[in-house]
Amino acid sequence: MSELYPSIAQCAVLAAALKILLFPAYKSTDFEVHRNWLAITNSLPVQEWYYEKTSEWTLDYPPFFAYFEWILSQAARFADPEMLNIQNLGYDSWQTIFFQRSTVIATEFVLIYALQKYIDTSPTKKTAHAAALSVLLSPGLLIIDHIHFQYNGFLYGILVLSLVLARKQSTLLLSGLFFAALLCLKHIYLYLAPAYFVYLLRVYCLHPRSIFAIQFGNCIKLGIGIISIFGAAFGPFALWGQIPQLLSRLFPFSRGLCHAYWAPNVWSMYSFTDRVLIILGPYLGIPVDEAAKNSVTRGLVGDTSFAVLPDIPPIWTFYLTLFFQIIPLAKLFVKPDWDTFVGAVTMCGYASFLFGWHVHEKAILLVIIPFSLLALKDRRYLGAFRPLAVAGHVSLFPLLFTVHEFPVKTVYTVFWLVAFLIAFDRLAPASSHHRIFLLDRFSLLYIAVAIPLIIYCSLVHHLIFGQRYEFLPLMFTSSYSAVGVVGSWIGFSVVYMSS
Repeated sequence: MSELYPSIAQCAVLAAALKILLFPAYKSTDFEVHRNWLAITNSLPVQEWYYEKTSEWTLDYPPFFAYFEWILSQAARFADPEMLNIQNLGYDSWQTIFFQRSTVIATEFVLIYALQKYIDTSPTKKTAHAAALSVLLSPGLLIIDHIHFQYNGFLYGILVLSLVLARKQSTLLLSGLFFAALLCLKHIYLYLAPAYFVYLLRVYCLHPRSIFAIQFGNCIKLGIGIISIFGAAFGPFALWGQIPQLLSRLFPFSRGLCHAYWAPNVWSMYSFTDRVLIILGPYLGIPVDEAAKNSVTRGLVGDTSFAVLPDIPPIWTFYLTLFFQIIPLAKLFVKPDWDTFVGAVTMCGYASFLFGWHVHEKAILLVIIPFSLLALKDRRYLGAFRPLAVAGHVSLFPLLFTVHEFPVKTVYTVFWLVAFLIAFDRLAPASSHHRIFLLDRFSLLYIAVAIPLIIYCSLVHHLIFGQRYEFLPLMFTSSYSAVGVVGSWIGFSVVYMSS
C-alpha cells in the first residue's frame, strides 16, 4: 500500500509546510475571537470568563474549550504578552499571528493520530488509507482553520477517534466518554449526540441477545463517566450559580433563521424561492410584503422575515430536524453495527445542517467528515458523496473573499477534488444496484456546473457589475451548493435505508 499512497505522517508534514506558508494570509474575525479568549482566560478568574464583554467577541464555547484556551495562553505569554491584554482589541503582531496559527497546526496532531487509528482498525486498509488522506488534506479544514482561523482539526480529531473506538466492544465506553468530552469542547456536536445515544444504548447498555435485558454494570460505568466529565466542565459554574449565564452565551436564540451568507441548506432554497417570488409577484398577482422586501434573510440578529413565503418559526426547524434524525436512528436501533452507526451520525449531521436554525456554512464538515469514512463502502455511497464533496467545499469559498486567497482556495480545492474523486472512483467496490446510474448522472451533471459557477462568481461578476449586485454571487453559490447538499442527502438516505 505504501507504493500507492504516502503515509499519514508524510502527508501531515507536507501539509504543515503549506500551512506555514499561509501564515500571512487573510484572517477573519475568528482570529481576534480566539486572541480575545486567550486574554480572557489568562487575565481573569474563572468566575468572570462568561461575563466579560470588553470585546464584542465574548466567550461562547463550553468550559473545556475555555480551559483549552487557558492552556494555550500559558505558552502565549512567552510569544507576546501583549496579546493577553483584554484591552488590546484587534491586536495582531507577527508574534501573535505566528503563535496562533502554529497552535492550530500543532493541535491537529489529534486528527493525525485518530486517522492512523482508523486505518489500523479497518479491515480494508487501502480504502481506509485513501479516506483518511482525504480528511487530513481536506480543503475545508485548510480554508476554515488555517486561513479563516478556527480549531476544527483538533475537534474533528476527537470525533474521528470516538468513531474509531466505537468499532470494538472493549472500547465502546471510551468512545462515549470521548464524545462527552467533545460536547464540552464545542456544543455544535450536540447535533450528532442522538446517534451516539442510540448506539451506546443498544450495543453497550442492552444485552446483545435481547433489548429487554439491561447490562446494569455497563450502564453504571457509562453514567458515572459521563456525569464526571460534565461535572468537571460545568460543575464549578453550577456551584457559582452561573449556568443560566453560561447557557445564554452558548445558545443565543435571538439570531435569525439564516446566517448573513446563507448556508447551503433547505432554508437557502426557501430564501432563494422567496427572492424569485419578489420579482415575479407583481406579474403573478402575488402579494409582496414591502416592509420585509429589503431586509429579508439578511442573517442579522433578530427574527427573519420573508416577503412572500410564510415565516419559519424556530420550533418548526426543531421538529423537522428531529423527524429526519429519528428515521435513521430507528434503523440503527434495529441494526446496531459500526457502518450503520457512522451512517446514522452522518444522517444526523445532514438533518441538523439542512433543517437547523441559523446554521453556519462551516457546519457542513459535520456531514463531510463522518461520510468520508463510508464513501468507499461501495459505488452507491460514492455516488452520494461526490456532490456533497463539491457542494460543501464550494460553499466555503465566500469565507475567503480577498484577491490573494483566490488562487489558493480554487487551485487547492480543484486539485483535491480531482485527486481524491479519481482515487475514490477506482477504489470503491462495484454495485449492481439500479440506483447507482441515477446517482452517477446527477454527480457528473452537478460537478460540470461547478467550474463556470466559480468563474462567474469569483471573476466575471465583478468585471461586469463592479460593486453592484454584490449579493448575487453569494446567492448563486449558496443556492447551487444547496442543490448539491440536498441531492446528496436524498441519495445517501435511499442508499442508507436500503442497505
